[in-house]
Amino acid sequence: MSAFTAAEPAVAATHNVSLYRAIWRWHFFAGLLVIPFMLNLAITGSLYLFKDQIADTFYSHRYLVAETGTMLQPQQITDAALAAFPGTRATSYHEASAPNRSAWVTVSKDGQSTIVYVNPYDGSILGSVGSKQEFGWVVKRIHSLEYFGTWTNRLIEVVAGFALVLVVTGIYLWWPRQQSGGVLTVRGNPSRRVFWRDLHAVTGAFAGILIFFLAFSGMPWSGYWGANVNAWLTANNLGTPAAVWDEVPKSTKVTQDIVSRAGWVVENAPVPLSDIAAAQSARPIGLNKAVHIMHGLGMVAGSDLAIPSDPTGVYTASHYFGDLGEERTVHIDQYSGKPLVDISYDQYPALGKAIEWGINLHQGQEWGLFNQLLMLATCLAIIVCCVTAATMWWKRRPSGRLGVPPMPPQKSVYIGLWLIAIIFGVAFPLTGAAIVAMLLLDRFVVRFVPPLRRFFS
Repeated sequence: MSAFTAAEPAVAATHNVSLYRAIWRWHFFAGLLVIPFMLNLAITGSLYLFKDQIADTFYSHRYLVAETGTMLQPQQITDAALAAFPGTRATSYHEASAPNRSAWVTVSKDGQSTIVYVNPYDGSILGSVGSKQEFGWVVKRIHSLEYFGTWTNRLIEVVAGFALVLVVTGIYLWWPRQQSGGVLTVRGNPSRRVFWRDLHAVTGAFAGILIFFLAFSGMPWSGYWGANVNAWLTANNLGTPAAVWDEVPKSTKVTQDIVSRAGWVVENAPVPLSDIAAAQSARPIGLNKAVHIMHGLGMVAGSDLAIPSDPTGVYTASHYFGDLGEERTVHIDQYSGKPLVDISYDQYPALGKAIEWGINLHQGQEWGLFNQLLMLATCLAIIVCCVTAATMWWKRRPSGRLGVPPMPPQKSVYIGLWLIAIIFGVAFPLTGAAIVAMLLLDRFVVRFVPPLRRFFS
């Protein structure tokens, strides 16, 4: 056997070790950075999955009523809310979704909105809450960190991208290499580091696909990637069919400006104008008639109805939460009662449908309780992965050092990592930028600054 032939397995082994160490090191850095944010996503996500059940339990006085006869007309319900909050203007009406449910009226004054819960049978006020203090709203904004500002929302977008990286690199690290322990079973006991390592690996392997799905399907809400993808889809008629707006005059407003709950793909769709000529002479049809028209169009019980804010505004009926087959947005001329734009999930282009389906599944709304429990199990798996990762790091860290996995002996493996960074940079710019920064720090700063090299060893 020649020296060259004998060297080939050694070179291959060195390359495999280098690749493993590089990916392990990257997995470690990414995981350590995102643990607190992933915990927040998992905990708030679990709460949001069951927001309706939580609301009915802790705020039943707002949502549940006794069925006592015939419901009042929508305008009477709205007038009751306005009487309780003098000087405000009604911006939307949410009809009772069932005989034992309350109606909601959103009123606004000086840019501040309040949701008023009204008994639809006698007009009594059941309670109120600022629209930005409502349980579901607060949990969702903490989930995305939008509650704390724009830059934190961008940060959570980076975290979601890192979650994709963690799943892919984690599967690589878990992949069986002629061993059985720690692949499908957990070895040892909680006092040993191997127990936490195996629990982390096995949990991540079993839940990896679902964790990847949650991270990816959550991206549409992100402030940078999601907003730009939505705008691109809208501009290229891939989110909603532009033809439905061809025959109507359009305002400068988009759907999310006037509707608090709308499908993601229609959020940036333009809002049409009511007949401008009729605005000079005709009388508006009024809320009662608008609700009657909404019912006549087949909108399901519990739909929202945005109320026009000016003479050229429209009534906008929308149904978002629940069965995608019932997701629908209808803009109604406030003078003629004519539906100007009527768009439902079935009309979305294929890409718009796919994104909306992913969002619905992400929120636990597609398959009822099973969907909620499946996503809850995924959130719990994320919590387990975070806790086990922190625990095994704590158990292996050297005194006074971070305990980063050793650098790969072959630096050429970084070429592959740079390629991955470029791919992520194209697909998810903020995450790609963070990966590039991490690689630059690891490759060109840590190596040549002795105190950092010691701390990161």
